[in-house]
Amino acid sequence: MGRTGLSNQKTHRTKPFACGNCGKTFEFRSCLSRHRFCHTDERPYECDQCNKAFKTSGNLSAHKKIHTGRKPYSCDHCGTEFHQLGNYKRHLRIHTGKKPYECDQCGKTFRLKCKLRRHQRSHRDERPYRCDQCDWAFKEASGLSRHRQTHTGAKACSCDQCGKEFMQSESLKRHKRLHTGEKPYECQLCGRRFVLQGALRSHMRSHTGEKPYECGKCGKEFRERSSLKQHNRIHTGERPYECDQCGKTFSISKNLMYHMKIHTGEKKYRCNVCDRALRHPEYLKKHKRVHTGEKPYECDQCGQRFLIEARSHLSLHQSSVHAGLKP
Repeated sequence: MGRTGLSNQKTHRTKPFACGNCGKTFEFRSCLSRHRFCHTDERPYECDQCNKAFKTSGNLSAHKKIHTGRKPYSCDHCGTEFHQLGNYKRHLRIHTGKKPYECDQCGKTFRLKCKLRRHQRSHRDERPYRCDQCDWAFKEASGLSRHRQTHTGAKACSCDQCGKEFMQSESLKRHKRLHTGEKPYECQLCGRRFVLQGALRSHMRSHTGEKPYECGKCGKEFRERSSLKQHNRIHTGERPYECDQCGKTFSISKNLMYHMKIHTGEKKYRCNVCDRALRHPEYLKKHKRVHTGEKPYECDQCGQRFLIEARSHLSLHQSSVHAGLKP
């Protein structure tokens, strides 16, 4: 009872210190000082081992545990290990399905507080990160950081192997791994290695089953933000990729790439049994069934099996035989 009373008392304390950028209020001046870093690119706390910089001393302390190699918190469900207790607790929600953060406007719930804050901005169209050189404002600090570089136009770093230029030295460092083949990020569960830390995070979702990106129209969930973006085009009808030879449009860049081979005549996917060449890996997959005898599509009315499903053998069979028509 006493703990609840203290919690309620804390909720009603005054917060006299307000941020001049976004209006957020704080109980202590020191909290406001730390918060102000989120509106700037300033990162005053630097790691003495790898020179990575952080906006708060707490984030630097948490980062330093990476260099010790110690991961004392291990998930009983999937074996993923963590440097910090907080990350471990947040990870457990993937397995339990717990979503403790609820939007007070629409009732949607989230596993992470940052996801709730980002979602709430969609109700208010809040853009707290404002450029001090023009009128542009952003929902995320990362968006503002990228935008600021458009004012300078500077690309201070260039790759000594291919000449590509970058605005940030960290971006150049990641790019160089394409030339060296370095893959410093390893999955502790299957041993697969990755060039980028983000790629490892995405890969880990294949082990945990986490799908953090949800379609606001139909509720379908995805492991990758890019997959959600592509999926949304089903609802919008957007087809941004256009063939410059025939004008045909596509919702996915990969489909345009395969389509272009019709014009070039390129057939790079070759059958290792009969040496037939095809334009698309999916065509090769279907072709190989001729050799294997695989018939994966079964008629749900008579059990007859077919090599191909849509607009072909199975569809023709169902529309003619079971509709009472002559084939």
